[in-house]
Amino acid sequence: MLHIKNLDEGLELFKALGSDIRIEIINILLKESGMNMNELAKKLKITNGALTSHIRKLEECGIVTVSAEGSGHGNQKFCSVNLDKILIDIQDAPVPTNVYSAEIKVGHFNDYEVYPTCGLASSKNLIGEVDDTRYFAHQDRFDADILWFTRGYVEYGIPNFIPVGQQIDEICISAELSSEAPGVNNVWPSDIYFSLNGTELGTWTSPGDFGDVKGIFTPDWWFPNWNQYGMLKMLVIGHKGTFIDGIMISKVTIDDLALTSKSSLKLRLEVPENAKNVGGLTIFGKGFGNYNQDINVKIAYSPIE
Repeated sequence: MLHIKNLDEGLELFKALGSDIRIEIINILLKESGMNMNELAKKLKITNGALTSHIRKLEECGIVTVSAEGSGHGNQKFCSVNLDKILIDIQDAPVPTNVYSAEIKVGHFNDYEVYPTCGLASSKNLIGEVDDTRYFAHQDRFDADILWFTRGYVEYGIPNFIPVGQQIDEICISAELSSEAPGVNNVWPSDIYFSLNGTELGTWTSPGDFGDVKGIFTPDWWFPNWNQYGMLKMLVIGHKGTFIDGIMISKVTIDDLALTSKSSLKLRLEVPENAKNVGGLTIFGKGFGNYNQDINVKIAYSPIE
């Protein structure tokens, strides 16, 4: 997901999308799950030079990713769409004056129950053995920058260092997520449940376990037939309900949770056994995927009335 926070910020994106042929390029890449430059130029009936100019504009805006193909004649470039959603704020959102921010490393979970296929890795190496759940309790798990499992959950403690005597008005959590298939499969839906302090907030269905192209930040040593990148999802619990990427997923509000500076905050990400789509979960942190971030948290607060 790309979040454009005001119209000025999105000017170059709007220019890139203000072209019939570039819209056609995006539609073709979505339909074909990517295509190399030569094939795309032939399909569009334009020269490779003209296509390169259009692709460059789409790449600069983060809409399209270009990578070198692993096989074939010549120096082929493979193009694919990098985004699933574009969220545009037409009006500038009011900026909370009191915000506490924190980053949580993927391996810093406090509780877990996971089932194979599963594993953890830092940006430098695997942690223990894959499909051995014991390593989720190993001390080296704190170094993990990616983790995955078929079903179960991981639970994180969100640091709460807002000033004493304050109430929490909104919690915004962003993380790069995908499903977990045996190998990789871009069409592998998984229902991912989110809860806070034991209250279910809602679900998001990940469409797949993405491995069609290498993640922008995924290290070179990573295996090509494993998870490469995910989707950046933004979970917001506020006064009007709970939202993912601006779409309401439940009517649970921050007021229902009655959180203050004294509250512990336990965030659980789960794929339960009874979900309709049990397709696993992969969480990407820094050094993996397309966004190079850990689990980011922002807590807006105000004095208790």
